[in-house]
Amino acid sequence: MARTGLYKSDVKKARNALLAQNTHPSVDAVRVALGNTGSKTTIHKYLKELDEESGGADGRKTSISEALQDLVARLAVQLQDEANLRIDAIQAQSAEKERQHAEAMAALRKEVEALSSQLQRTETAAHQETAEHGRIREALQAEMIARHTAEQQVADLKERLAENEAHRQSIEEKHKHAREALEHYRQSVKDQRDQDQRRHEQQIQQLQAEIRLLQQSLVVKQDEVTRLNQEGARLVADLSYAQKALYDQQSHGRQLEQKLEILRPIEQRCKTVEAQLVEKDTHIKELKRQAADALKQAAEFSQQVHRLELELTTAQAKLDAQQVATEQLRAYMERQGASEKMSPR
Repeated sequence: MARTGLYKSDVKKARNALLAQNTHPSVDAVRVALGNTGSKTTIHKYLKELDEESGGADGRKTSISEALQDLVARLAVQLQDEANLRIDAIQAQSAEKERQHAEAMAALRKEVEALSSQLQRTETAAHQETAEHGRIREALQAEMIARHTAEQQVADLKERLAENEAHRQSIEEKHKHAREALEHYRQSVKDQRDQDQRRHEQQIQQLQAEIRLLQQSLVVKQDEVTRLNQEGARLVADLSYAQKALYDQQSHGRQLEQKLEILRPIEQRCKTVEAQLVEKDTHIKELKRQAADALKQAAEFSQQVHRLELELTTAQAKLDAQQVATEQLRAYMERQGASEKMSPR
């Protein structure tokens, strides 16, 4: 497209000035004479029209070298225009790809930063949950040890109760009168022992009731066992010791039950924490996989940009080579034109 203000008369003045200087009016020479303004295509068109008009006026035919030079000039102009269009297209395409790549890289960076932040928070929470789980597990182990110790104490007390029972049976064998008075108590204790095997939680209460019944029976039968005062006193002492041990065991049993009630929600919480830890471990693995995919995609974008840069460099090198060839051809043609002008016709 011609520049605004460039007319055929301007081209004609520049051409005539070059001819007056004995200089061939090529497209580049005319454009330089016009102050490096105007389109080469428009200048070439005006020069062609002026050459045709000049040829019709004086009847002079255009020489082969001038026609060839004109053809070369037009080809050079066309080649330059096509090269410029191709360069503009390649640069526009490269700029668009660079913009898309920059946007993708920015999005990937934001996503990677978000994933890294989320991963850090998740790992911190996981460490905290692991530490809390360890503390709860230690507390649970301690309570289990205490529970085992209490159970062992209960077994020891049961053994002592069994020994007391055997001792009581021995006393009843020695004292038939006392045995008759305590027959009902022995049967009750035997029945109570059978019931304790089926329902452990009722053992302490029933044994306490039997002990109170035995004490009442001993008070009622105190006159009958006067002759066995010493053995009866020993029996009362043993029974008092057994009652105290039973009271202590009952209190300790209630404490154990309370601790077990406290440990049940802790154990449930441990299971919940373990499930959450497994879920968070799975989520952390997924986040790491997403981060690896993002880094891989960023590497692919970098390779694409590198390939585009290589293509642009190759195209630029080809364009430079074409420009060098055009300049050499133009210089050759100008030398040929100068030689023809200097040679006599």
